Amino acid sequence: MKEIMGGITAVQGFKAAGVMCGIKKNNKKDLAMIYSTVPSVAAGVFTTNKVFSPSVQLCRENILSPVARAIVANSGNANACVGNQGYLDAKKIVQLTAEKLEIVPEEVLIASTGIIGEPLPMNKIETGIPNLVNALNENGSKDAAEGILTTDTFTKTVDVEISVSGTKVRLVGIAKGAGMIHPDMATMLAFITTDAAIEKKTLQELLKESTDKSFNMITVDGDTSTNDTVIILANSLAKNKIIRGKSTSSKIFLEALDFVTSKLARMIVKDGEGATKLIEVHVKGARAFHDAKAIALAISRSNLVKTAFFGEDANWGRIIAAAGTAGVSYDPDKMDMFFGEEHVLKNGLYCGNEREKAIETVIKGQEIVLTLNLNSGNEQARMFTCDLSPEYIKINAEYRS
Repeated sequence: MKEIMGGITAVQGFKAAGVMCGIKKNNKKDLAMIYSTVPSVAAGVFTTNKVFSPSVQLCRENILSPVARAIVANSGNANACVGNQGYLDAKKIVQLTAEKLEIVPEEVLIASTGIIGEPLPMNKIETGIPNLVNALNENGSKDAAEGILTTDTFTKTVDVEISVSGTKVRLVGIAKGAGMIHPDMATMLAFITTDAAIEKKTLQELLKESTDKSFNMITVDGDTSTNDTVIILANSLAKNKIIRGKSTSSKIFLEALDFVTSKLARMIVKDGEGATKLIEVHVKGARAFHDAKAIALAISRSNLVKTAFFGEDANWGRIIAAAGTAGVSYDPDKMDMFFGEEHVLKNGLYCGNEREKAIETVIKGQEIVLTLNLNSGNEQARMFTCDLSPEYIKINAEYRS
């Protein structure tokens, strides 16, 4: 596997575009499209929030179609909590897109992100869609990546190339997300394109597995959203032997997909609203994976832990206190803790007196690995989080204004 350049349109058969239609108040791109010139199969994973956007509802319906050709996404407006009109508006967007692309509506997938509770400005979107379709081109990945951003400070793209049964296959993903990020999908969108030939059922299974290891292992602020969507389109133009089931080819494909989703997930956390540090929480030595994950999550979402990291305070007491809220049975007297390579706790007791300066150096870094070893088993889990700064409050206090 090797990383390449070029964005989602580096995959043969795909075009993309991003345009400004006036949804956002800051005169930035707010409509994006990804289009496959040939029929594709699609898979998707969506928010688990019980309050979800009609755009998510319609996308869940259309993704069941055996063929997909396009993804249309808007930013600046979530199309959520606006009653039945939101579903009618989503249907209208899909219909207009399909007409302009000369395909059937069921082949169009839709996503929205932005402010909750405001109706979509359909007059602007109806004008924007023809412009968006006309702008589709093989160099449009950057524009599409910009068109899905909200409070993000940078675009997020990962490109890889692999060999499947001797055939070159590409996978490329773009994503947005900076706040309302938490496991079981967060306020994020991710779109992945590939030229692999792969069975639709297998694609869905692999995307779910990959999402559980990546986008569902990050947290910025403990909140999930009404609009979270991850979609992959596979158009078969690589002409590899079709990937099915639990084969060697599916394993190779999954490794590449994991690389794309995990790297995008890390970018989302690194771009956490107001974040200054990326923190990897590695819990090992647990009796079961779900125990390790629960403790990693409890640490990662603790505001006291996150503010301590922002203040560059090696406050290990907050970390073990957070771990103790996870509902997991373990012996605290067996715990070891490390900041980077520096030993902080041994058998539950502080042992870092002689290494305090080295520990402080680790804490001052922009990327920090925190390891907690329970010494009780062989299972482990990794989560990614960020610090919590005053800028996070400022961004969210002013989000609607």
